[in-house]
Amino acid sequence: MAPAAPRFKVAIVDDHERSRAALRAAIWAAGGEVSVEVTRRADALAAVTKAAPDVAVIAVGLADGDGVEAAAEIIEKARCPVVLFTSRTKDDLVHRAREAGVIAFLLKPLRAAEVAPTLEIAIARFRESAKLAQALEERKVIERAKGLLMSRLGLSEDDAFRRLRRAAMDGRRPMVEVAQALLVSESLAQGEPARK
Repeated sequence: MAPAAPRFKVAIVDDHERSRAALRAAIWAAGGEVSVEVTRRADALAAVTKAAPDVAVIAVGLADGDGVEAAAEIIEKARCPVVLFTSRTKDDLVHRAREAGVIAFLLKPLRAAEVAPTLEIAIARFRESAKLAQALEERKVIERAKGLLMSRLGLSEDDAFRRLRRAAMDGRRPMVEVAQALLVSESLAQGEPARK
């Protein structure tokens, strides 16, 4: 029988061995897996990108840099949700963390019972946010294609939308793909680079 998949895969970025050990034990006890441990901020992005965990837990204070800055970089470039691990929750830290895109906090001293729910909620919220951002981007592409049809063919907004929808149904493709193809073909005809 094959071993069960871990509940979640976690990257730990913390330069204190005791903190890492407590986190590691709590993650394993919750059925998770530690995919990578890093002690330096300078190594964090590369390690998290390579390990591709479900979530990263990052200590606020790192010997070689700021954990909030590391979190912002990992969220943006590795597309990974981050939970900050800290003993303090002053307003300025919470504000900086929110601006960086941090999903949640785990407080020191660690209470093992809080680890699984905190990580699972962080993972779920990050995925929901990513889906919403993707849906918004797709909607913008469809709106641009609809506007192109309206101006080129003199269609109403409803007629342009129906035409895109019909083309998507006939081709058995998502409407956003049809809209992208239309925008690419228009940009080629105009000799301009296509925008997504």
